Amino acid sequence: MGTTSFDEMNGHDGDCRQAYAELQAWLEETPKELLEQRRVEAEALFRRIGITFAVYGAENAEERLIPFDLVPRVLTAGEWKRLFDGLVQRVQAINALIVDLYGDAEILKAGLIPEEMIYANPAFRPEMVGIDIPQAVPVVIAGIDIVRTGPDEFFVLEDNARTPSGVSYMLDNREVSHLLFPDLIARHRIRPVESYADELLAVLESLAPRNARDKPTIAVLTPGSFNSAFYEHSFLADKLGVELVEGRDLFVRDDELFMRTTEGPKRVDVLYRRVDDDFLDPLTFRPDSMLGVPGLFSCYRSGSLTLANAVGTGIADDKAIYSYMPDIVRFYTGEDPILGNVPTWRCREPAALSHVLENLADLVVKEVHGSGGYGMLVGPAASKKERATFAAKLKADPDNFIAQPTLALSTCPTFVDGGIAPRHVDLRPFVLTGADGTRIVPGGLTRVALREGSLVVNSSQGGGTKDTWVLED
Repeated sequence: MGTTSFDEMNGHDGDCRQAYAELQAWLEETPKELLEQRRVEAEALFRRIGITFAVYGAENAEERLIPFDLVPRVLTAGEWKRLFDGLVQRVQAINALIVDLYGDAEILKAGLIPEEMIYANPAFRPEMVGIDIPQAVPVVIAGIDIVRTGPDEFFVLEDNARTPSGVSYMLDNREVSHLLFPDLIARHRIRPVESYADELLAVLESLAPRNARDKPTIAVLTPGSFNSAFYEHSFLADKLGVELVEGRDLFVRDDELFMRTTEGPKRVDVLYRRVDDDFLDPLTFRPDSMLGVPGLFSCYRSGSLTLANAVGTGIADDKAIYSYMPDIVRFYTGEDPILGNVPTWRCREPAALSHVLENLADLVVKEVHGSGGYGMLVGPAASKKERATFAAKLKADPDNFIAQPTLALSTCPTFVDGGIAPRHVDLRPFVLTGADGTRIVPGGLTRVALREGSLVVNSSQGGGTKDTWVLED
């Protein structure tokens, strides 16, 4: 995977790669003052749009504008084709895994994954066992995090099969690029991402229950305006042309879900839920939840309601389960994985734990259910004291951690205070699966570590985002 970072514009040798030739020429002829002016305009646009995020752990943890980097990331048609094929294969395997785990559990009978890693896992939902999942598609929307380490080296860093977020940033970034840089866009043939809402709507409609009307009723369920991703919930409902609802707007009657409207109750056929499993239904999950709907899960169990994503899909987000993904792909598809995994040590295994403890200074250690860059140790960037504290955590609860080598994530040109400089990036494409197969709009959300040398790209940890351009052939 290499120790020096691959620069996506200048490669390893400093020669500008063909895909970036027009962008490099544009950057060279554009004064820094104009870029700064455009940065201010971009911030004003995002402020007007109202797209914010919370930096937890920061002083006062206030809502902030998502940092947007002006310089787009560019992928060739060939690079995208490889990513597309690998993502389709991986999400097909993830869907098959979840259907199997709540069904006949053939993968466990085959001994590929230890049973206790599933049945003792807090993300496994026994309530889902034996339920007929609509069209065998539990993961309708997946966000797969991709990192790059060389010209042809792409790896999956993380699978997000619960309620992946960030698609609103992908769409807003493209809109802002069109507004601020029409001249730069005109110099490229870029594949559009604007069809995402139409693609998502088609996928959700394709998974409606068999007894739904010709035009199924779809709604987006949000925890409410205090949720850090509320902007995205309202954005998606608006783009889809469907109602944005909270638990209090819904009720269950005779195992069917209804929403209250000014014209009286209206049955809901498909619920795109952005509420975690625990809070969906106080009669089945947490009885103290005020966010869900009493009886909602019985609607799902009876087949009158489709949930996107299904309950219990979080088992595929588990970073220890991630380590088995190459075998999972082979088991369900009969093919070798197109996209590789990052080598992973499962700290629950004594030999792996011993290796990790001896090499903490060189490794990244993560909680198996962690997200957003929280609860992790980046060994090379940590102090001796921080490593010692983390070692104690590992010894106390090894099952809760995995470790990976510190990757030399690729860099992309980024506009920072000193001008244009390389910063590390990852990519989250959004994979949609319906009754008629898989769709992916070309590109995704590129996240960028704005601090020099930082490998942590999460916006919750101070990272930013970029527009992602996939070029036509």
